[in-house]
Amino acid sequence: MQQPNSPSPGRRLLAVSDLHTGMTDNVPIAESLRPTTDDDWLIVAGDVAEKFADVERTLKLLAGRFAKVVWTPGNHELWTPRPDPVALRGPARYERLVELCRGMGVVTPEDPWPVWDGEGGPVAVAPLFTLYDYTFRTPTAATKQESLAQARAAGIVCTDEYLLHTEPYEGAEDWCRARVAATEERLAAHDPSVPLVLVNHWPLVREPTEVMTYQEFTQWCGTVLTRDWHTRFNTAAVVYGHLHIPRTTWYDGVRFEEVSIGYPREWRRRGHPKGLLRQILPYVPDEA
Repeated sequence: MQQPNSPSPGRRLLAVSDLHTGMTDNVPIAESLRPTTDDDWLIVAGDVAEKFADVERTLKLLAGRFAKVVWTPGNHELWTPRPDPVALRGPARYERLVELCRGMGVVTPEDPWPVWDGEGGPVAVAPLFTLYDYTFRTPTAATKQESLAQARAAGIVCTDEYLLHTEPYEGAEDWCRARVAATEERLAAHDPSVPLVLVNHWPLVREPTEVMTYQEFTQWCGTVLTRDWHTRFNTAAVVYGHLHIPRTTWYDGVRFEEVSIGYPREWRRRGHPKGLLRQILPYVPDEA
């Protein structure tokens, strides 16, 4: 069985993101992921693949192995690549992805938040979908337009600008604000006596992006609107991906886990320093 990065016995709440199984070399990684007990849950924090068939194949595989799979979309699932027979765009594509997941028993951001009651619980595992609104701007940009211009001048432009469509919303920032407002309302209605594991593809705070080599890319990495969610709401841990910088950090006393696999050129260079599957609960501190 696939071993997580912790020797802790018993059922586990595990997490992974950015499997990118549209890339041939990443498929064996996804196929190697297995639970360590029959009761293990798996969080999949976005960027499974781009094409519907690849997303379906990967999530179906994982849903057949883990007791429960909880998924939230990344930007890659929301792309509309030309070779994909499923040509839906924007929110319509997201809605079809939700239907796909529900048909396999995979929990989505549109479903009730399941409660994990193993060691370290009970916690409600809350998949969120917030997108980004260009408020993580470059250090010298005062507006979205200026930040985008600096990114283009540096040759650092996210593929979202070409393949992620947002209609009927005018742009990603409008879709983001709608998602944030709806999610914030749901968080506020949650029973505060049950801690949350917040799951989002994009980091909820900007600090994780500060180690990125190309700061021009940070504008596609989140929104300032979620900055205080981990302190406003009773949060046991935050799980995210997108940055392809797997690590554990702490902000305001709350643990943040970046759980991405990333592209072959990345994991070949750095390996998998945190393991393929990250154990979220029960929490076992790194030996270091």
